[in-house]
Amino acid sequence: MPAPRRLLAFALAAPLLLASCTTDGNESGGGDRESAGGGGGDLSFSVITHGSAGDAFWDVVQNGAEAAGEDLGIDVDYQSDGDPQRQAQLIDAAVNQGVDGIVVSMANPDAIQESVEAAVAAGIPVVTINSGGDRSAEFGAIGHVGQDETIAGEGAGRELATDGARTVLCVIHEAGNIGHEQRCAGASTGLGAQVQPVQVDINDLTGAQSTITSQLQSDPSIDAVLTLNSAVAAVAVESVADAGSEADVATFDLNQDVISGIQDGSILFAVDQQQYEQGYLPIVMLKLYAENLNTVGGGQPVLTGPGIVDATNVDEIADLASAGTR
Repeated sequence: MPAPRRLLAFALAAPLLLASCTTDGNESGGGDRESAGGGGGDLSFSVITHGSAGDAFWDVVQNGAEAAGEDLGIDVDYQSDGDPQRQAQLIDAAVNQGVDGIVVSMANPDAIQESVEAAVAAGIPVVTINSGGDRSAEFGAIGHVGQDETIAGEGAGRELATDGARTVLCVIHEAGNIGHEQRCAGASTGLGAQVQPVQVDINDLTGAQSTITSQLQSDPSIDAVLTLNSAVAAVAVESVADAGSEADVATFDLNQDVISGIQDGSILFAVDQQQYEQGYLPIVMLKLYAENLNTVGGGQPVLTGPGIVDATNVDEIADLASAGTR
């Protein structure tokens, strides 16, 4: 890692290290905090994502945001809606409330562009997270925290190639999510061969399993399935068994099922983007900006991944995941 990036990583990690040294004994990663509002200070931030309630990935993002609010004495209001139009309405409502900062994920940048730009025009600093990093500066955000999806996809593709995969099915679970398309495109680059994209619906996992099974049965040359979501990874494992296939399964993102799958060998690896940081770090960035006009990243995204979780390190990650921070 170049020296400037090491310094940036250290600067961003410092609040996390401080928080770990001043814990009040709450080991849940934020899940049982007294309120979603955080610390009750003078600043008030809204976090508005495209995640679904109860989604293991976004629960960890919420834990991170609320932990930062509590640690830094800031009111943090976390809301989410998978419909981009309703997500835009949540942003508009936050602007009307006069919050001091907004954190927003941009799975569908075009759908929320007007709302994000309206927030910026109202003098409210915005930090984008998770997806849409390539449009963040264009919309006027002061920074972006997340994983470069193309780079992450390339890493997954290289890992699959190292493990001998040649024909890879890439399972997209949200139509219109630009980040998913970037992951599959990056996987093709890393693999050195075009992956085969297939569309499923995250809200219909039974149907997703059927679709993946059908693809494996119709093309026996598929030797790996790359899913882009931890819940879809679990049904992909079932699909491989249903199809009588020997394809490996790898995935993006962690949950307990994925960790167990890596431990028992049914899942090869997971690409971890450390989503707790995607909740925590933007609150730090907005506080620094509100109080000292600091910006972080120099116009470039602050990357939280990718990292590979496989059989060599999964046991160490498992305890952290159960605490709601990985």
